Amino acid sequence: MVNKTRIAALLLLPVILLPVAGCAGKKVKGDTAYVARDVNTLYTLAKQRSDQGRYEESAKLFDEVERQHPYSVWARRAQLMSAFSYYMAQKYPDAVSSAQRFLTIHPGNKDAPYANYLIAMSYYQQIEDVTRDQKITQQASDSFNELIRRYPQSRYASDARLKLDLINDHLAGKEMEIGRFYQRQGNWLSATSRFRIVVDRYQTTSHTPEALERLVESYLNLGLPDEAHKAAAVLGRNYPGSKWYKRSYDLIERHVPSALAAKSNS
Repeated sequence: MVNKTRIAALLLLPVILLPVAGCAGKKVKGDTAYVARDVNTLYTLAKQRSDQGRYEESAKLFDEVERQHPYSVWARRAQLMSAFSYYMAQKYPDAVSSAQRFLTIHPGNKDAPYANYLIAMSYYQQIEDVTRDQKITQQASDSFNELIRRYPQSRYASDARLKLDLINDHLAGKEMEIGRFYQRQGNWLSATSRFRIVVDRYQTTSHTPEALERLVESYLNLGLPDEAHKAAAVLGRNYPGSKWYKRSYDLIERHVPSALAAKSNS
């Protein structure tokens, strides 16, 4: 869905690892088994796994840093690195959980915008096509909106706004799919409510012209020519050269030619 390299670069911006003393030493079989290790060794081993692209192992080792040394200066950074590593391993629910835990314990930390961004991106990466349930899509939208609301000047806000445009187009597409289904069933009232959602809530998306044209269809089938004219007028003002305006004009001309002529001459 998105350029993973570009996203990874943005996600890495605040991840400045603390200097570590010593080395990981001999490889320990079963990295995530509980073996008491000093914080330097654990953190270094977790970073090595991350550098090797073994992100799930890395995440679990960062979790061990927090578990074995919860009051050290490393624990806070390990929480954030755990969330990042789970994200890179495409373990998105785990990434959300780690980032949320960080925010619960350190709500005012300077890296809070980053943790919020990780949560939003974890939902974003799970968005399904419009034929599927859109709960995750809504969660991504809510998370990006929360990020923009709380940290409007952060380095992540501009990317969040771009992602929201794509999300809104996706959500509008889902409403259109349901509306078209209701039309095929002859359920014009339910279809109308779906197309109105697109026009009222997602009016800046690419689906708006079609939604207006389908409102014309639905209103005419409901015996509401005045409402059909209003929808066609909005379509004509905003998308006069679109195929959807031509279709709506032809529809009204076929259904109520005298009313159309009267409105054209007024």
